[in-house]
Parts: sequence; structure tokens; C-alpha cells
Amino acid sequence: MSKKELERSEIFAKIKDKRLKQYEAANILGITLRHVERLFAAYKKTGAMALVSKKRGRPAPNRIADSVKDAVVSKIKAYYYDFGPTLASEKLKERDDIDLSTETVRQIMIENEIWTTRLQRMKRSFQPRNRREAEGELVQIDGSDHEWFEARAPRCNLLVYVDDATSKLKHLQFVNYESTQTYFDSTKAYLKDHGKPVAFYSDKFGVFRINHKGTKGTGDGITQFGRALQALDIEIICANSPQAKGRVERANSTLQDRLVKEMRLRNISSMEEGNAFLPEFIEDYNKRFGKPSKSGCNIHRPLRDCCEPV
Repeated sequence: MSKKELERSEIFAKIKDKRLKQYEAANILGITLRHVERLFAAYKKTGAMALVSKKRGRPAPNRIADSVKDAVVSKIKAYYYDFGPTLASEKLKERDDIDLSTETVRQIMIENEIWTTRLQRMKRSFQPRNRREAEGELVQIDGSDHEWFEARAPRCNLLVYVDDATSKLKHLQFVNYESTQTYFDSTKAYLKDHGKPVAFYSDKFGVFRINHKGTKGTGDGITQFGRALQALDIEIICANSPQAKGRVERANSTLQDRLVKEMRLRNISSMEEGNAFLPEFIEDYNKRFGKPSKSGCNIHRPLRDCCEPV
């Protein structure tokens, strides 16, 4: 018997010994007099066992059937073995017609040692920097070198543009490697789609900053990319550590998880196919992970004309 049931047993023993009235017991237990009468009638017949819940030991009526759990585990191990619970639950619903909540899928994955809980992972070492107030005030940019297509295509880079105020992906592009020209091309596409942000926030990669003192021909120490941004009245800020540009670093981590798996499920096997898929992925990503800016404003500035150089 539970503690609550033992306490009830003592109260009904007092009723039986006429040391307590039934209406007084109802007030103590917080139940109706009619319910006390029903319980006491059962108590007189079978004793304290009448107060034990009849549901104890029975399976819950809303439990997940073992066959469904087995199907979930089978699908995850076959197709979603490296997916997190949220993405796994989405794909089970979309592709396999298994509609379970994320928490249910998480518990099934934990029970079958497919997923580790948050407490088992390392705690965050750095506090995130406060977001900017408006969309377009600061855009974090970075290149992510990764096996984006796994064994289906050569390793390549993904250029990533993330708005600091909203965490929205503003532009993605697969390229063979990071270079001044690939950043020129990618930034030109960004500006045509969104206009000019106030500033770009990058690491100290050579495209964004001269890293060697005394380099001939550097003039004022600004790179070609930096001069192009100056001409466009866009500031370039170089972070002192990866943690300082944590918004784009976390986006890279999410992309290396979700984007790789989405392309695997679609059998996308080249940069051309990947770049064609990216707009669809960006739209879905921003619906899931984008946040409203504090000010509610978008302060991207329009280009003066369509031929403005980048």
C-alpha cells in the first residue's frame, strides 16, 4: 500500500470504531461524503485492501504498443541512427507514418541506448553574447569544411551567413574551398537577396584580415574583401575567438547534423544538387529555429543600383 492508502486505512479504522464520523472523514480526505460511504462499505467487506487502487499493476491504457516501439527502434537503427530525437520524430512522421511526440521518441531512444541525456553531456563552457536588436544589424559569416555529402561526393566547404538578431540562415552556398572569390560570389548573392547589413562578423581568416605584418602591397592593411565592403558602407568585424561568433558556430553544428541527413535521405550527391536544395532547407530551418528580433525591425539597406560592385 502507498502512504496515502495507509493513511486512509487508519481513518476508516476510526470510522469503524466510531471514533470518527463519515462527514468528518470526507473533510479530512477532501472527497465527497458519498465517496466515503462507498469506500467504507467496501472496507467493511474486505478490509484495508479495498482502499488499494485497482489500477496498480495494470498497463496504462495510453501506453505505446511494443510493436510500435520495435518499429521505431528498427527504423532509427536502419535510417536515423545518428539523428537526435527531434529530427528522428520528424522523419518518422514524414517518411514512415509513425506519429509520436519528440519526448516519446527520446525515451525510446534512451531505453535502447541510442541517445544520451543532456545530463550525460558536457555543460556549456561559454555564455552566449547578447543578440543585436534588429535583423540586418550584424550578420555572422563563416566557412564550414565538412564531409557534407559523406561518401557520395568529395569533401567541400559550406559558406554560412547567419543573422545575429534572429538566428535565421540568410544565405548558404557550397564551394570547393574558402577564397576571396568564393566569398565575393556568395556575398553578392546575399546582397541581391537581402540588401546591405550594417556589419559582417567573421573570424580572422585571410580573406577578412591581413594576418602577416609587413606584407607588401597591403597598403592600409585591408584585404580586397574588406575594401569591397568599405565601398558598400558595410563594416567587417573580426572575432577574437570561435566562441565570440557562437551563433554561426552553433549553426554550423546544426547544419552538419540536419543538412547532412536531409541530403542523405534525398540522395543528393553533388555541390550543384546541394546548392539547388539549399533554399528549401533554409526556409524550413528558419521556420523551426528562427527567432523574432527584439526591435521587430529589418535594417538591411537596399543597393543603390543592381550593378553596385561587390
